[in-house]
Amino acid sequence: MSAKVKSVYVCQNCGAEAPKWVGKCPSCGEWNTYVEELVRKETASSVRSTVGYLPESVKSKPVLISDVESAEEPRSDTSSVEFNRVLGGGLVPGSLTLIGGEPGIGKSTLVLQIVLNIKGRRTLYVSGEESLKQLKLRAERLRFDNPECYIVSETSLEQIFVHIKNVNPDLVIIDSIQTISTEVIESSPGSVSQVRECAAAILKFAKESGVPVLLVGHINKEGSIAGPKVLEHIVDTVLQFEGDQHYMYRILRSIKNRFGSTAELGIFEMRQDGLREVSNPSEMLLSQNHEGLSGTAIGAAIEGIRPFLIEVQALVSTAAYGTPQRSTTGFDIRRLNMLLAVLEKRVGFKLAQKDVYLNIAGGLKVNDPAIDLAIICAVLSSNMDISIDGQTCLAGEVGLSGEIRAINRIEQRISEAEKLGFNRIIIPEFKTLNIKNQKIEIIQAKKVEEAFRIMFG
Repeated sequence: MSAKVKSVYVCQNCGAEAPKWVGKCPSCGEWNTYVEELVRKETASSVRSTVGYLPESVKSKPVLISDVESAEEPRSDTSSVEFNRVLGGGLVPGSLTLIGGEPGIGKSTLVLQIVLNIKGRRTLYVSGEESLKQLKLRAERLRFDNPECYIVSETSLEQIFVHIKNVNPDLVIIDSIQTISTEVIESSPGSVSQVRECAAAILKFAKESGVPVLLVGHINKEGSIAGPKVLEHIVDTVLQFEGDQHYMYRILRSIKNRFGSTAELGIFEMRQDGLREVSNPSEMLLSQNHEGLSGTAIGAAIEGIRPFLIEVQALVSTAAYGTPQRSTTGFDIRRLNMLLAVLEKRVGFKLAQKDVYLNIAGGLKVNDPAIDLAIICAVLSSNMDISIDGQTCLAGEVGLSGEIRAINRIEQRISEAEKLGFNRIIIPEFKTLNIKNQKIEIIQAKKVEEAFRIMFG
């Protein structure tokens, strides 16, 4: 029997299906996202014949978990220290990695630079967005060369598998998954069904062949990966390539990783000849000299396994309009409001009628609560117009009762501050500290008032 063809309406935001067009998606709440798509329904007999539905044709059987042999997956080096760190040590054979980011942020430059840097491995770069001449011009600008790098401009999934069979690569890059389409689905490239089916087919190829695949993906206006949410469930690793177009620095952040930590961070600097790896981000984030200026404090943060010092800038001024303004760049505004409430209630500083602006220098987004102490010190420094000693570093989480709470891996933060030439660091109170032969002065404070007395006298 032939396949039955029917028409359904699919939400392009979340993938929900409906038998008829609706204005507002009942699943995700978005407006005007339903698009008509044709779906072929296989009959029961054809499905049974294609997948071997009969009991005797079952290809796998349940086994005891104790009988499964576990072995460390051998990882392949990508020749990029930062990229390896974010992945957890390198590419795992048969893994499917998705790299997402805003348009023009440098996703294609990053993956092409990685491909051209890999030595001794045959790679296939499939571009659905650029021609071969455009790729060649970009490769010449990067000034890298790989004699075993094959490139092809193709958007058909079936043709891509033909090219993979002919080239027999050790690594496949597809840029981007939203431009690839399969003949099985009768809808335009980038639709929910096309992205879902293409990603599932590529995953099947990666797991069966053991060849790692890198997918480049677009993001929508909310900042999440475009297409169905199932795309992020299918892949093994999701990496977010972020940064401000007005800054030179780009951050590669791990959002999901089945083979490593999701807290890792890689920092790159965008240049004319490609992306340069930043091995010491603290020096990058402390490049400016603000000696004698109020509203600036240095905080010790940790992202992943890497400690680095960041510059926190605050500006407090009298509210020009009726409602005070609260604005942050690189920090959660709700947490800033909480810290201001602590200053108001516990310490007695009146900031209710003041505008407060906060900026994390370098275009970095910080989630580590250990920079709370640096933030409130920068706010008070700007409010009283008293500068903070440039040789003092701060690390500590601030609680709602005004106490300075303990933070993790304090030894690494102290070592990083000492390495960069700071004279003293203010930290929460610890009973035991495994620091030996340190030259930096360590000051412990229980409450916010103690830290203020130390800082401002």
